Amino acid sequence: MSKFDDLINKLCPDGVEWKKIREIISYTRGKGLSKEVKGTGNNPIILYGELYTTYGNYIESITSFAADEFIKTSVKIKKGSLLLPISSTTKEAQIGKASVLKVDECYLGGDAISLYPNENINPDFLMYLINGSVFENLKMKCVKGTTIRHLDPGKLQDIEIPVPPLEIQNEIVRILDNFTELEEELEEELEARRKQYEYYRDSLLSFDDSVEWKTIGDITNVFSAKRVYRDQWQKQGVPFWRSSDLISFFNGVENTRGKAYISEELYESLAAISGKIQKDDILITGGGTIGIPYIVPTNDPLYVKDGDLLCIQHNDFLDSRFLYHYFLSGQFRKYLSEITHDATIAHYTIIQIRNTPVPIPNLEKQKMIATVLDRFEALCNDITSGLPAEIEARHKQYEYYRDKLLTFKRKSA
Repeated sequence: MSKFDDLINKLCPDGVEWKKIREIISYTRGKGLSKEVKGTGNNPIILYGELYTTYGNYIESITSFAADEFIKTSVKIKKGSLLLPISSTTKEAQIGKASVLKVDECYLGGDAISLYPNENINPDFLMYLINGSVFENLKMKCVKGTTIRHLDPGKLQDIEIPVPPLEIQNEIVRILDNFTELEEELEEELEARRKQYEYYRDSLLSFDDSVEWKTIGDITNVFSAKRVYRDQWQKQGVPFWRSSDLISFFNGVENTRGKAYISEELYESLAAISGKIQKDDILITGGGTIGIPYIVPTNDPLYVKDGDLLCIQHNDFLDSRFLYHYFLSGQFRKYLSEITHDATIAHYTIIQIRNTPVPIPNLEKQKMIATVLDRFEALCNDITSGLPAEIEARHKQYEYYRDKLLTFKRKSA
């Protein structure tokens, strides 16, 4: 940062000029094309949805192509353009997220715009500025609509932004590129570790007839919950889990459906009939994305939606952590697909779970396998100590320095 501070003190100690975006860019709006556009020719084209899902900061290769007849009325854009999607049907998508085109030229589909800066602006600097949190607040004031949101390009171009000297812009890009490259390297390492975990998991959990096999129903009790009706849900009380809650936890995200609870009185009355879920029991999804496991961590009251989640009680013959990893193994996933492939909507029923065969090596080996796979899983998934935690820390560091570097004092007129 000292080099950057030196540049600021040398080149703009009194602040920098601010200009409206329309004063420093040429603007083009993409044209909507036929749905038949993708994969029908050799003309590279960027579709607005790909700016959300396919491309990051820099577009260095094109994934979609169009035939000659479909691009006759479309817009050709050149290298160095900033491409922004201007419509979205979901609040999760960062509407107006900028990407810089690094290929020589291509075509631009509808619901997207191209901003081509003049010679005094580094496109990469402008991209970081537009994607920064300070600009995000200004950008959202140009968005209207609820179900379908639209970014008004005219209002966007009226936003004033800082225009520091090119030497400072280039230094900012160098610093932020280094941050993003480090984050990308960590993402690649995480992907490699996940593949390594999957390899060792499937190797350690592939058993033949030399190991004893029993059905889950022969080993332990499997039970389902009693029905809880929608009007019995509350905003507090005993947690009431649906399959979406377990799947969200498994994926390390918040459940967009929100949390649900039932009263303690209802929990006690229903659990007295169905049974209580206890520490080290395994919950497994029977509906939605089926066969996803969860080890219950405590004896705190918890109730579940009937059919959505089923409970496999802990027992002394089968280590819960071993069984958890087995449910994620390729051997089990293959078995699960074989018994459910004919269903229009797949369900993993209580009878199917009871009839599911599982390998039972001696308890010492179960614990050894579970310990090895726990370490791999923690490295890949633990948001407090594994690679995801390091990636999150680096991302926060990047956001901090990005916003710090892109905050400029306005030069007095």
